[in-house]
Amino acid sequence: MLKHLLPRSLLGRTVMIIVTPVVLLQVIVGVVFFDRHLESVSQKLARGVINDITYVQRGLKRQSDPDALAAYLFDASRQLDLNFAWHPDERLALRPLPRTFSLAENTFIETLQAGLAAPFTLEAQPEVKTYVLRLALADGVFEVRVPYYRARAGFAGLLVLWTVGSSLLLLAIAIAFLRNQVRPIRKLADAADRFGKGQEVDDFKPAGAAEIRQAAVAFLRMRDRIHRQIRQRTEMLAGVSHDLRTPLTRMKLALAMLGESAEVAEMKADVEDMERMIEGYLAFARGVDGESAVPTDVAALLHEVVADAQREGAEVALSVEGPLEGLLRPQSLKRCLANLVDNARKYARHIRVTAVGRDGSIEVTVDDDGPGIPADEREAVFRPFHRLDSSRNPETGGVGLGLAIARDTARIQGGDITLGDAPDGGLRATVRLPV
Repeated sequence: MLKHLLPRSLLGRTVMIIVTPVVLLQVIVGVVFFDRHLESVSQKLARGVINDITYVQRGLKRQSDPDALAAYLFDASRQLDLNFAWHPDERLALRPLPRTFSLAENTFIETLQAGLAAPFTLEAQPEVKTYVLRLALADGVFEVRVPYYRARAGFAGLLVLWTVGSSLLLLAIAIAFLRNQVRPIRKLADAADRFGKGQEVDDFKPAGAAEIRQAAVAFLRMRDRIHRQIRQRTEMLAGVSHDLRTPLTRMKLALAMLGESAEVAEMKADVEDMERMIEGYLAFARGVDGESAVPTDVAALLHEVVADAQREGAEVALSVEGPLEGLLRPQSLKRCLANLVDNARKYARHIRVTAVGRDGSIEVTVDDDGPGIPADEREAVFRPFHRLDSSRNPETGGVGLGLAIARDTARIQGGDITLGDAPDGGLRATVRLPV
């Protein structure tokens, strides 16, 4: 369950690794500050207000002259930064004290309840940032206007703003730097994907942190080794093919000079089989080496393949849906598709080729009405030199490399070939290629 909740990208997980400690730190700081420090400060401020009110309240009894009382309250208001007023002969209508979501304000009210002996009411006036405190005394109402900064810590909101603001700023800077660190990884993944599809990656250069550069250098070395191995294999098979053609040519000349007989005809057929086998070996070894991937119109290639098959006498129907273009190797892809159509032509009377664009890929299906291939043999036919003598006519020629070369060609371009049942009961060959 936890894996499904975590981000899937490296950037998201790295940001989470950074954000989680920051959030935990903010929570711890908030709990410690608001639960202890802020409450302690608010209590001290409230006790100071209580002491000032108690001191001035005691002085009221010593002021019998109204003018002296007014002067006393004015002087006390100026010295204590509170606003005092005396309303004799008034009676105070008590009402419940307010309760808010502010921890500092609730602490202020609770401290007043514990420190003031007389009943009182409290009214907040946010527009002037003042509390109006009225105490019910024996001979009147003692009113005190308390500014917010005398009653509660005024820097809590500013502290939260600075804390959250600085955290967001640091997070934005961290994300910007992390994006730069993740970008080389994405480029490496893109280069590996393009190389797997048979495209050139000459524009890729190692970048980023030391570990990412190390992985990029390892990828480039792997690419060079693969190219070198393919080139060596091709050169070796080409050399073997060239060396074998020379004695085969001499044998053909010698057979031509022997005249016509049944034994000579059989030997000529053997020589032709050997030539076909050599060409098959060379084609399998060569694969798509030497051809670069370019923007390719698959629909145009299919029209050419179908036209060639129709000239050979095959009944082929073609259906193309929408534009089908991709970065592919056209000549090798044409050979792959032609191989599948030719394979169907040998064993079926009717062939249907369909091409559609689906889920970011190109899908080409070749259906025939032939005998098909048993389900348990459909993977085996892709092995080099594997022939189905029990299901296909063994006298149709070939050395068992056609489907192996076709799948190898498709996979080098980032696609694949699978076999299934055709709607008409024959074989369906499906080629999927990346767009």
